[in-house]
Formats: sequence, structure tokens, C-alpha cells
Amino acid sequence: MSDPTPQSGSPDKEPASKAQAAQNALGNTERAESATQPASPASKPEPEPEQSLGRLFLDNLWAANTFTVTLLSLVLAIVVGAVLMIISDPDVLHTYTYITARPSDAFSSSWTLVSEAYANLFKGSIFDPEAFSGWLNGSNGWQAVLAPISETLTYAAPLVFTGLAVALAFRGGLFNIGAQGQATIGVILAALAGFLLPLPPGLHLLVAVLAGALGGALWGFIPGILKARAGAHEVINTIMLNYVATYFLTWLIVQNGVQDPKRTDAISKAVDTSAQLPRLLGDNLRVHAGILLAVLATWAVAWLLNRSTLGFELRAVGANPDAARTAGISVTRTYILIMVFSGILAGLGGSNMVLGSTASALTPLVVAQIGFDGILVALLGRVKPWGVLLAALLFGALQAGGNRMQSYSGISLELVTVLQALIVIFIAAPALVKAIFQLRAARAARLQTSLAKGW
Repeated sequence: MSDPTPQSGSPDKEPASKAQAAQNALGNTERAESATQPASPASKPEPEPEQSLGRLFLDNLWAANTFTVTLLSLVLAIVVGAVLMIISDPDVLHTYTYITARPSDAFSSSWTLVSEAYANLFKGSIFDPEAFSGWLNGSNGWQAVLAPISETLTYAAPLVFTGLAVALAFRGGLFNIGAQGQATIGVILAALAGFLLPLPPGLHLLVAVLAGALGGALWGFIPGILKARAGAHEVINTIMLNYVATYFLTWLIVQNGVQDPKRTDAISKAVDTSAQLPRLLGDNLRVHAGILLAVLATWAVAWLLNRSTLGFELRAVGANPDAARTAGISVTRTYILIMVFSGILAGLGGSNMVLGSTASALTPLVVAQIGFDGILVALLGRVKPWGVLLAALLFGALQAGGNRMQSYSGISLELVTVLQALIVIFIAAPALVKAIFQLRAARAARLQTSLAKGW
């Protein structure tokens, strides 16, 4: 009877186990070597063929880049504005009650209303073909041809300053809603210097402009020092200071020595002609040297942000205050300087309202809404200096053309405000524009609005 227990020297089992052990050891060695060796150069993907310049342009034309989103936002605002015109006109709206019987009446009346309104918007802000034809045949002068551009630049000049004031604060991490109050104090000091100081013409204008800048700087310093020293939120402080400035202006106008003695209503004395900004195209056109100062201020802010040490510190604090403090940047000093510079810009915008051709005396509404409109301009310009300038020109064109649209087409001027709000809404929501028009993702596009962090 044989023993069922297998012997250790069995020739069937031992050679197989040795072969398997050797194979496992070899496999482990190969895996270890492959983990330490770099990838084979043969695994690199083949480079894509280089595209031509025309092909790149066509590929990115319908991509979600900044230019395309901004342009399509304007188109959407114009379309929505056209719908609002139609539904607000009772005669045109009546044609839709029998649209199934005669659809041509509804379409033709809608097209007539919208096309005439936007045509008058264009003629009042950029170019009027009838005025140009009249200049060619001698029925009117060249001033009528340049009148639309003159009005656009006149309305845009103060918006450039207030837009830059808000944009500069954004880049530094602060939300400056106080441009309205800073412009109000700026217009007060500029006007007081304009009719109380007996100075020669050139010096008088310089002093009045500097007084407006000083007033804005003072009103910007207050929330800046409160933010830096006490941690008080700049939004609350600037909102409250807006009310203080407005009511201070209302009180000051009716005081003796300030109010016009020939008037019983709330209006101050007129600013002397020696303190007025000179008009660029003669007395018949309102555009003045304030637009030149606005372009100079835009260049100065761009240089400050991109070329100066202070601009680097400002952007560093706006990106991350804790990291900037760790790097040795004084966050307290930077916050104060940001609000002071923003106040200077807003004060210059306010001084444009009384030293330019918009008004020549203080009234309760002399500043209008340029401070609040500056927030929209800053957002539309994506808080970049030259973008703010272009956005201010667009808003100035809407304001100038809106006056003609109201006079000739009977469209309410408030519709222009609605168009401005719609433009900002669509630009601030690029994902919505991308979804509506099915835009492709741009390779190097940064669609987010460059707002400050932490507000």
C-alpha cells in the first residue's frame, strides 16, 4: 500500500514552483524599473498643425471672448428695448389685437416705431445725415454736423471721472459707492471757488478745478481712514456720506453769500467766466476741455495701476490683503490712498458739472446721478481704465441720443436708463449671453467681471 502523503522531492511539483517564483521576481523587477524610468518619448502626441491667421479669427469670432460678449449684450439690450417700446405705445399695441386678420399692420407699425426711435438715437449722439447734407448745400454750418458728437462728449466727460473713481477702488479691494457724495462735495468747493475768489482767468480755473479735487479727496479720506483704522465697512460709510453731502448742498445753496440775491428759489450765484472750462468748438457747441482732462486722467490711472510701485501694492491688496501684509505692504496706508485717489477723481467729475457747460450755478440736482452712473460705467468697462473711457462714451451717447429720441419719437427718456441697465446686466452675466447665442469657449478669454474680492 502506497503512502498518500506527497514527498518533498517530487519531480512534478518542485520544478513548477521554482519557475513561477522566478517569473514573479522578474515581473516585480520590471515594474519597479518602469516606475523609476521616464515616459518614452515615443508616447508624446503629435503637434497640431499651425492654423492661419484668418482661420484663428473665424474660430474666435463666435467664441465667448470679451468683445463678442459685450457686442452681443448691446444687441440683446437693443432687442429688449424695442419690445418695451412696442408694448408701451398704445397705438402700436392696438394693432396686435387683430394680428391674425392683418399681421402686416402690426409688423409695419412696430418697425416704424422702433426704427425711427433708434435712428433718432443715432442722429442725436453720433451723426445726422440731414445736417451733413445741409452743410454741403450751405443751409447750415459745420456746427450742426458736430453737434451730436459734442453732446456725447459733454455727457461722457464727468462719467469718465466717476467711473475711474469706482474702478480704482474696485482694483484695490474696496466697493466705493460714495462717488456720488464725493462728486457733490467736489462740485460745492469748485463752485464756491468759482464765484467767491476774485482771481485772473487762468489761475481762477486752476484753483477751481483743484478745489473740486480737494473736496472729493476729503470726502474719500473719511471712509478710507475709518476702513483702515476701525475696520468699518466702506459700503455703509460711503452710502451715509452720500446723504450727508446731498443735504449739505441743499442747505448751503440758500445761505447768504451763496444764494443768488436775484432769485427766490434754491440756486447759487453763477460761476465767473474766468473759472469756466473753455469750449473746444466755439460757443455754439457745448463740448469743453473737461473731456481732455478725462482722457488725461484715464492715462494717469492706467499708468498708476500698471507702471507704478503704488499701483502694484494697490492691486496686491485688492487681490489678497493678508498676503500683501505678509509681503510687507501697508494695507492701512493703501486703503487710505485708494479712497483719497478715488475721491479726487470723483471730485473732478463733480467740478465738470459746474465749471463746464452743463451748469453754471449750484442747484440741488446739479450733480444729477453721475456718481451712481459711474458704478455702471466701471462695470461695463470691466474696471479697466481705457474700458471705463469707452463705457463712458457709450453712456454719453445714450444720454445725448435719448434727448432727441424723446423729442422726435415721443419715447420716454427713462427708456434710455432701462437700456443702460440691460447692457450692464447682460455684460455682468456672460454665461447667460453664452447660453442664448451658443458661444464656444474662448481659449484665452476671462469673462468674469474684475470686481474686488470680499464685498
